[in-house]
Amino acid sequence: MMVENFSKTIVKSKILDTYVAAVFFATIIFFVLNSGFYSPFEMIAWIVVVTIGFKGIANLMLSMTISLVNLDNTQNQIDFEKSSSKLETLVSDLAIQEATVQSTKNKK
Repeated sequence: MMVENFSKTIVKSKILDTYVAAVFFATIIFFVLNSGFYSPFEMIAWIVVVTIGFKGIANLMLSMTISLVNLDNTQNQIDFEKSSSKLETLVSDLAIQEATVQSTKNKK
């Protein structure tokens, strides 16, 4: 579940789409500057091929990021926070009970 949330967060951040768009525009600029060497069909074909290739590389980067990030530490941290909040609740309940006992002793 944590991996799913992590991957959804990365996809929602649109960083991979920005990467692909930057490559697309860089490829267009390259072919415009070198338009004397390439025919229009070659330009369009290579722009499409390069954009699809870099989209694949972006997806590969996403999958590698997800597989290489260690989420066990995060799960342990969440478990620790839950346990510590339970312990704090128990300690505060114990302090209330001790205060109640002390007040009853003082009244007698």
